[in-house]
Amino acid sequence: MRFLVDACAGRRLANWLHGQGHDALFSDDLGTDPGDQALLQYAAAENRVLVTIDLDFGELIFLHRVAHAGLVRLPDVSLAERIALLAEVLQQHRAALEMRAVVTVRGQRIRISHRLSP
Repeated sequence: MRFLVDACAGRRLANWLHGQGHDALFSDDLGTDPGDQALLQYAAAENRVLVTIDLDFGELIFLHRVAHAGLVRLPDVSLAERIALLAEVLQQHRAALEMRAVVTVRGQRIRISHRLSP
């Protein structure tokens, strides 16, 4: 799978994805932070699932209907916990991500959402 890892989620998470055989970019490697909407649009244009801990992306997708190629929203926990949670998401919900789902992890709950077509 192709991923864009937001700076707030950590370079180590991007490196872990790459080590798992995924095509993973770290947002800081693209230059200065262009802002959430531009980052989401870049990920969509490159067909990359955006991985973040930021809450703003859900609003962009569901309220402002910004195009996306999938989103994983992880909690603000230690990096080791984030990696374990993402591993679980990939193991259990890869098909949903491939269908451009929005996956939100909260505690022990994983919520899968799909934006309705316009």
